[in-house]
Amino acid sequence: MKLLSTEIQGLAIVELDSISDRRGAFSRLYCEDELVVVTGDRRIAQINQSRTSSVGSVRGLHFQHPPHAEMKLVRCLKGRVWDVAVDLRAGSSTFLRWHAEELSPDNARMLVIPEGFAHGFQVLEADSEMLYLHTAAYVPEAEGGLLHSDPKLGITWPLPVRDISDRDRRQLPVSPDFRGIAA
Repeated sequence: MKLLSTEIQGLAIVELDSISDRRGAFSRLYCEDELVVVTGDRRIAQINQSRTSSVGSVRGLHFQHPPHAEMKLVRCLKGRVWDVAVDLRAGSSTFLRWHAEELSPDNARMLVIPEGFAHGFQVLEADSEMLYLHTAAYVPEAEGGLLHSDPKLGITWPLPVRDISDRDRRQLPVSPDFRGIAA
């Protein structure tokens, strides 16, 4: 595993090693000992998988408010997605900046999204599947979200947004008095 930094402190990319032979390939998806530099003493509390059928679909942008804030490690298992993390940390020098990475099985990249970030993605290939490792369990009352098309964020989605859930469509733009969330 190789750890790559981004322009947003705390947000990291992990390049996974793949061993291939005539039978196929093997990749280690998670190793606590190797990722301790980014996860610290956090433990994985929940693992989720999603499948999104339609190209252009957007899921997110989601986060959990403290004390249920979570670090997420996300990887695309099938297909291709454009994965986005938005910095919502109060007092951060990169507050409301976003970073995106294309994730796919071919590039073997995983995004490490710390507490205090919103996360979402757009499907670039039909029937894409994502794996999420969370350091906190989902708590519906702690859920927050951002509007994917908020001009204040200025996210440039690579494809026209074709499908989005009713819940995500109802998210509000960032209010002028929003100062961030505690990480």
